[in-house]
Amino acid sequence: MSMNQSNNQIIKNNLLIICRGAGDLATGIIHRLHRAGHRVIALETDYPAAIRRQVSFCEAVYDGSAAVEGVTARLVPALTDAKNDTEIATEADAETDAEIGTEIYTETYSGLNDMPAAHTASEKWDRSAIEAVLEAGEVPLLIDPTGESIALLKPDVVVDAIIAKKNLGTTINMAPLVIGVGPGFTAGNDVHLVIESMRGHNLARIITDGMAQPNTGVPGNIAGFTSERVIHAPAAGYIHDVRKIGDIVQKGDEIARIYPDKGSYDNALSEYVPVNATITGIIRGLIREGYYFKKGFKIADIDPRESELTNCFTISDKARSIAGSVLEAVSAFEHGVKLY
Repeated sequence: MSMNQSNNQIIKNNLLIICRGAGDLATGIIHRLHRAGHRVIALETDYPAAIRRQVSFCEAVYDGSAAVEGVTARLVPALTDAKNDTEIATEADAETDAEIGTEIYTETYSGLNDMPAAHTASEKWDRSAIEAVLEAGEVPLLIDPTGESIALLKPDVVVDAIIAKKNLGTTINMAPLVIGVGPGFTAGNDVHLVIESMRGHNLARIITDGMAQPNTGVPGNIAGFTSERVIHAPAAGYIHDVRKIGDIVQKGDEIARIYPDKGSYDNALSEYVPVNATITGIIRGLIREGYYFKKGFKIADIDPRESELTNCFTISDKARSIAGSVLEAVSAFEHGVKLY
């Protein structure tokens, strides 16, 4: 490759990679691959429920774009098929819910945030619009929870980083190289490679045969805290954030309120269920204002290390470790080194 080639020419010669998911761990992967010069496209659900919103490209679904550590993801709206009608859309949505489980991937919906443009299984994406975002040095983000666009775009690599603890439709024939992150995938069966996502000695290990460690349901240990640092909704409803990401809170402080329905949310005098800090520390993650969820839903994350404020706004060590292994696997594939 000559030194006088333009950046756009360099980008065009690199791999096209699709990443399913754009939460904080997936964002670390997308960010690393993009910085390495690859063309990366992110796929997300209609209503992402990221907690670490400051470092999650999925926020572009709501805001149109999201910037993380110097890299921008930009929403590319879908084009509705001319023959689409309401009946087809309804049937498609019902099939999607049945196949992937709303509580697992989309998990819930937001009743207050502006709804993205209607998204149905019959939609297609404007390739020129996607290319324009890539040419601008950004990451196109498509609302495509089932991965329908993969067949259209024919990527060199597919990375499933939804982190749903189960496989939500990724298959080994989606691309020449398919990588699954975390439990739910079997290397050599539904993906070529699996990346270990559990903290510990094997974090980010590339697995060429078999599965990642099963989900224990216990968050990783940070400064001696595990389950205590993650807050789950004490009730179903719409959330109103009293505090914000980056705030230092004391154990017992009110950080949010849950209103039972949209009507009560709009009425300041309505009854609500308080959400209190479970430990003293920094609010590292807090679900988006107005999001609707069921009881028990993960809604906040507190980092007990009060001196680590910048952690709220930068990609985590775990995400960077996993991203490094994904890049290693992609680089090996790119240079004809067979890992599996």
